[in-house]
Amino acid sequence: MSDFLQIHQDKSVLRIRLNRPEVHNAFDDQLIAELTAAFDKAAFDDSVRVIVLESEGHSFSAGADLNWMRGVIRASEEQNIEDSTALARLMRAINSLPKPTIARVQGAAFGGGVGLVACCDIAIGTPNALFSLSEARLGLLPAVISPYVIEAIGARQARRYFATGERFSAEKAHELGLLHELVEPHMLDKAVDEMVQKLLDAGPVASGSAKQLINLMVSTTDAVAQDEANSRLIARLRVSPEGQEGLTAFLEKRKPSWMEQ
Repeated sequence: MSDFLQIHQDKSVLRIRLNRPEVHNAFDDQLIAELTAAFDKAAFDDSVRVIVLESEGHSFSAGADLNWMRGVIRASEEQNIEDSTALARLMRAINSLPKPTIARVQGAAFGGGVGLVACCDIAIGTPNALFSLSEARLGLLPAVISPYVIEAIGARQARRYFATGERFSAEKAHELGLLHELVEPHMLDKAVDEMVQKLLDAGPVASGSAKQLINLMVSTTDAVAQDEANSRLIARLRVSPEGQEGLTAFLEKRKPSWMEQ
């Protein structure tokens, strides 16, 4: 890894920090590749249960790096497809990660930075944060991040903010559902740590599988298929080692083993 990322693991909590404060933690091809690799590795690391995505400096992420954008102007359509596919791979890796993720949003998130926030399962920010799906102001659209942003704020709100590229406040982001919690800057780390602990108190398999269940229910309109899938899922969880331990601990009025770790 280069200095673009700082990665630190404390027991089962992995913190991935964007470390380009001089360019407001903007993306380029190297940062995208390194972030993707970090999340891919976390997905298969059994020692990791929760991932916190955070940033150094005043900004969370300003989206595309200016030098990278200059290269985009000179690149062919095929080269632009390759670049966009790499960004799509990053967003997909975060969104589908089989472990819960938290975005710690201390400052501005523009363009692809909004995508990072939307792809994380939980987003906690401060009033200092500022947001913009700014691509329309460049004659572009937030196409690659659109599935995740639309899921976060809804199609109706996306129509406005995709089309205008306007900036909106942290309060508005909270109202729209992009941020789950809004706290004062001096309370941000405490709020993130408390959310981490809530996730650690949940069963590792259950917590990590929650988004797969939600995605399945959203994508499946067949009620019979939903009922069958849910019945199989809960049955499988009940007989699994984690389910057996959780149910037994509840009946014995003790903490399950994963909360003692």
